[in-house]
Amino acid sequence: MMRADAAGERSDPKLRQPCRKVLESLEEHWSGLIQFVDDPRIPMDNNASERAGRGPAVARKNFYGSGSLWSGRLAAAMFSLLATLAHWKLNPRRWLTWYLESCAAAGGKAPEDIQPFLPWNLSDERRVALGAPAQIPSTHDTS
Repeated sequence: MMRADAAGERSDPKLRQPCRKVLESLEEHWSGLIQFVDDPRIPMDNNASERAGRGPAVARKNFYGSGSLWSGRLAAAMFSLLATLAHWKLNPRRWLTWYLESCAAAGGKAPEDIQPFLPWNLSDERRVALGAPAQIPSTHDTS
């Protein structure tokens, strides 16, 4: 529970609107803001997620390419996809190969049911197969 005097501070007529909004927000979200106290699995901050997004944000000028909207959207989708695969400890090359082969089998279109490809829906054996470390590429592999 938030301090009892916060409501008193909020009702002070001299309190400016920005400060009032901050106190109202604290009061409204207080239970969520202190969750980390009782559950050690919850981090105190979101620094890990901030660091994960730093690479694409800092390098965005290098990814402008022709400046087209579709290329920016493609880059954002790929960053999101690769970050998700990394979070689930899946090998991106193996996952993409599996997915693109499925697209080819569907006549060059995305499979109608995307659910089996989502990392959180993978079977244990599929997760192990896709999570195996990549083999060292041969000298003919130019990717």
